[in-house]
Amino acid sequence: MFDTATRLGFGTYSLTGDEGSAVVETAIDTGYRHVDTARLYENEREVGDAIAAADIDRDDLFVATKVAHFEEPEKTPEYVREAVTDSFDRLGLDRIDLLYHHWPKNQDDVETVLPLLAEYVEDGRVDNLGVSNYTTDDLDLARDLVDVPIAANQVEMHPLLQQTEMREYLDEMGAQLVAYSPLAQGEVFSEGAINSVAEKHGVSEAVVSLAWLLSKENVAAIPRSSSIEHLKDNFGAIDLELDDEDIERIDGIERTHRCEDPSWMTW
Repeated sequence: MFDTATRLGFGTYSLTGDEGSAVVETAIDTGYRHVDTARLYENEREVGDAIAAADIDRDDLFVATKVAHFEEPEKTPEYVREAVTDSFDRLGLDRIDLLYHHWPKNQDDVETVLPLLAEYVEDGRVDNLGVSNYTTDDLDLARDLVDVPIAANQVEMHPLLQQTEMREYLDEMGAQLVAYSPLAQGEVFSEGAINSVAEKHGVSEAVVSLAWLLSKENVAAIPRSSSIEHLKDNFGAIDLELDDEDIERIDGIERTHRCEDPSWMTW
């Protein structure tokens, strides 16, 4: 699903308004070819405006969004279908490359939403079905629920949360991992192994962390930044090839840090 051009994507959480749209447009102009948004981010319209304004063919851009439901009244087929329709309208697109089920609270959520999202892949309006923050138990259920392949699971991953078990599981099922919070919200910047590899290559800790993620087979990353300087620096990870010693050193980090840990999740 992801190729060399799309494995390093651009996350858009909290990028709203005209300023947010301008940042996303700059990211596309910089070279990012994978843009990630979500209904919960309340910025699909801004992302759509940036896509429309950018000087790039639609077929050269990979667009992902997510649908979630948390409150009881929202757990209906009508709500889910209306949410997807709204996403198409706000993005200004007639096709979405990847549609995720976002943040299930329990397996009832999985059973309610996932088959409905699979319908959009079956009718051709969505190219790929994804899930977000699914556990391996959730993935077991998902594989029994729908005939459409699960293309990706978007979860937190970075050098301080290496997701070895999940990566192995997804590899076995032929799916990819999309890493959100790939810089651990800045925690990687003070990690000694990252510091030393960054100094060795003359690049930032952010670039090293992203390059480490891209060194893992079947992993994509979606760093988010409101800073033009930082988003351009992050894009340099595409050109940094870590050697075996670098990767081994980062793989050996023993510290664990999770940024997102809501009460309903049982990791």
